[in-house]
Amino acid sequence: MGDEGGFAPNVSSAEEALDLLVDAINKSGYEGKIKIALDAAASEFFKDGKYDLNFKNPNSDKKQQLSGEQLSDLMLGYLKKYPLMSVEDPFDQDDWESWSHFTKLASTQVVADDLTVTNPKRIQTAIDKKASNALLLKINQIGTISESIEAYVFLS
Repeated sequence: MGDEGGFAPNVSSAEEALDLLVDAINKSGYEGKIKIALDAAASEFFKDGKYDLNFKNPNSDKKQQLSGEQLSDLMLGYLKKYPLMSVEDPFDQDDWESWSHFTKLASTQVVADDLTVTNPKRIQTAIDKKASNALLLKINQIGTISESIEAYVFLS
């Protein structure tokens, strides 16, 4: 079982999980017809300015800790290798530089969720910095329906 209660096969890396998905898509006869969306939730594994790919291990190997640029390169490699149509939260919510760098180079939808949190000020910053090309608008993030409507109107 995964962190949020969903089915989670026993895999040791993102590549293994993506390979498993691609294999299932191909074996079911849907090759070229299905695309994958990835929610990296990178804020969850951002520690001390690095992205710790082995964050669940208290004795994490330093080789598994990447800079924003290294994580961007890894994600760009995934975009080339796998049928990804969308990458959500590929970096920490305050790592604006990595967001902008990746969005400029990515060939897919880059979704800001944790980055913008339905907050008009953060949405404007994301627009100014070209930090994403899509976002989630969720009432439960900003606090009130009125604030969510303000964020929506801001985007209109």
